[in-house]
Amino acid sequence: MSSSQESPGPVGGAQQTTGPAAGGTPAVAPDASPGRWAGVPTNSPVGRLAATVERLRREVRAAQAEAEGRALIELAKGILVERLGCGPAEAARQLTELAEQARMAPLEFAVDVINQSARDRMSEVAKSFLATVETGGGAGDGSAAVRLRAAESGALAAGDTQSVAQSLLQHALQPLGAVAVAIWSAGPDGSLTLAGSAGFAAAETARWRYIPPEVATVARRGLTEPEGQWMTSLAATGLPTIGRRMYPEGGRVALPAGTAGRVLGVLEIAWPEPLAPVSPQVVRQVEALAELCAHTLHSYPPETVGDSEPRLLPDAAELIDLADGLHDPALVLVPHLDASGQLADFRIQHVNGRFLDPAGRPRAVVSGALLLEAFPMAAGESELFQQIERVYATGEPFRAQRMSLTALVDQVPLSAVADISISRHGSCVLLIWRIEDEAARLASLLQHAQRLGRIGGFEENALTGEITWNGQLFDLYGRSPSATPVPLEEVPAHAHPDDSVALGRFLRTVLHHRRPSSTAFRLQRRDGVTRHMRIVAEPVLDTDGRLVAVRGAYQDISSQHWTEVALAATRDQLAHTEQQASERSRLALQLQQAIMPPTRDPLAVKGLQVAVRYRPAETEHLVGGDWYDAVVLPSGLVLLCVGDVAGHGIEAATSMVVLRNALRGLAVTGAGPGQLLSWLNIVAHHLTGAVTATAVCALYDPHRRTLRWARAGHLPPVLVRSAQASPLPLVKGILLGAVPEAPYEEDEVALSPGDTLLMFTDGLIERRDRSMEDSLAHLLSTARSAPAALDHQLDRLLTYSRSDTDDDTCIVGIHVT
Repeated sequence: MSSSQESPGPVGGAQQTTGPAAGGTPAVAPDASPGRWAGVPTNSPVGRLAATVERLRREVRAAQAEAEGRALIELAKGILVERLGCGPAEAARQLTELAEQARMAPLEFAVDVINQSARDRMSEVAKSFLATVETGGGAGDGSAAVRLRAAESGALAAGDTQSVAQSLLQHALQPLGAVAVAIWSAGPDGSLTLAGSAGFAAAETARWRYIPPEVATVARRGLTEPEGQWMTSLAATGLPTIGRRMYPEGGRVALPAGTAGRVLGVLEIAWPEPLAPVSPQVVRQVEALAELCAHTLHSYPPETVGDSEPRLLPDAAELIDLADGLHDPALVLVPHLDASGQLADFRIQHVNGRFLDPAGRPRAVVSGALLLEAFPMAAGESELFQQIERVYATGEPFRAQRMSLTALVDQVPLSAVADISISRHGSCVLLIWRIEDEAARLASLLQHAQRLGRIGGFEENALTGEITWNGQLFDLYGRSPSATPVPLEEVPAHAHPDDSVALGRFLRTVLHHRRPSSTAFRLQRRDGVTRHMRIVAEPVLDTDGRLVAVRGAYQDISSQHWTEVALAATRDQLAHTEQQASERSRLALQLQQAIMPPTRDPLAVKGLQVAVRYRPAETEHLVGGDWYDAVVLPSGLVLLCVGDVAGHGIEAATSMVVLRNALRGLAVTGAGPGQLLSWLNIVAHHLTGAVTATAVCALYDPHRRTLRWARAGHLPPVLVRSAQASPLPLVKGILLGAVPEAPYEEDEVALSPGDTLLMFTDGLIERRDRSMEDSLAHLLSTARSAPAALDHQLDRLLTYSRSDTDDDTCIVGIHVT
């Protein structure tokens, strides 16, 4: 047994010809490297967190290695207990003494005891390799057997093939210079399923979860050829395989993993650089690892979906392609469950090419890590992790603008504002963010403000004469950006002559009195366009009070000027229109009051009292078309009517006059109320510009005490008898002017002494918040309790009216005595 110590070089220590790392390929020592957080600056919060995480990871790996070593030592002690027939304490003492005599570490001596007792393939490989070392085959690596047994121990203790792959890479393959390993499970149809891997990016493992039958890959060559495949470089083969984009020039080994004559899968190992010729001992060592993989595949067959397709993550594969096509940084996250099946964290399945790690870590290092392990600050910052959990749980996307984001951005100092988008796609979560550059945003806002406000800035050096204009000012002057700017003193030459006095006063204030000033003028451009401008400027003085520069801005106020001109013209036109409207309203009111005074002298009719009331609209411009009439005809009958012409103003008033006078003239013919309304409809339709109106017309016979009446779309009269009030039964009749000709029904009612009849327009009862039926019910209630005197009764109706339409109102009342 060799007592040489382990070196961090390739297989066999510092030799360059016996291991896969020969030919100048540096070996990867698992514990000698600074770890996955290499290159992290420790002078930043994230750097310090990353260093802390790395230290904790090293401690965990050391504890795991110590536990594995203790397991091997305990196994060797058990062998000594069986062979020496002693107790555990004596066996431990014997193991320590024998190790000291052999000048070996206790762990190496324990592995030697296990190899001599096991007589298995692993011990044969270790003995053959160590024999080569002792006979001068190369500089020895006395801990090779320890690594093999540690890999075996880790594989047997693992709970799945993924853990086995990680153990093989860490304990047995990284010392050989390998950087990644994949364990493939062979299906009965010749397909290959990725059962476990280590060292490959998560995106690669997602793409290579399944290889259909008869697809030529490196792994399939290893499956179909008994001796497997030892490839110096992937570039020479052209075969596709997992990790080819990561290590396109690297060596690759694929060996069948079988036991008891049955091939269960393939062990595929990747090196970062071309593979040099390897020794037979290394070949046997890799073959022993393949046999160990066969034991693992036999114990933990991969789960499948259907007949031969593995349980893939198609959501992740599709999402990775989507993330790579984005122009913003993005992470593809998959849930990470604890032993009880509860969500504990999210694993970073993929980072796209736009991602820049704040700690300087390469993307391949971040990919595959847990989110809270790689970015601990995500747990507390702006509830980012909680939002990811919520989106994963509910499927509802989350989007926020200007959200504080520190953990995921490369900013100095480590603070930033970003637009965040989190969405769930199947079983995966896509996190996208867009960093907002505050300085660029403010500059953009200023540029847009100048463009929208049509503002151009300038600066004129009083010492050198150098003039600086921004692009907007060239546009205001109608000049190309390559043209020479106009000096401040030459501005009057480009202005309207009438503005020279104002500009001269402005220049004296700024240049001579050295005070800020502003003025408005008309700029006459070369293209013949005249623009109304406002210029403001301030002098810049040195410590001695001397003029150094002038800074200022122009603003195009042409739109404001013409708006003010248009506003003044509109104001004048509005004043003229208001004057005309006032005059029209005054004329309409005078016309209305002349025809229908609020009250009139009572009619001299035996056995009948007649009273009328008219209440104009409260707003003068709402002069309406309500009208009434009460007149004794030559026949001795009394004509009673009220009406309402649609609309307001002078047109409604004149139409009302036409209808009222027409009805008076038609009534002398002796026709009944229905016929009178039929004729009045013709007048409204043909002779008044097609106005529409409502009306109720009645003829009272004083001798018979009867009332014949008809209505044209108007409310019926109300009869008050013996302290009871009710509307007369409705008769049919369409409103006036709607159709060229229309018949109107009429009815007759006999009145008795003490009866009161009320005819009114809708301005008395109409309300916006109530129906006409409710308003009419209130009128009936008021009419029942009205005083006996007719004039007082009409006044009471007007006083207690609840109308809120601000319309004019007419009431005609008769009382039979």
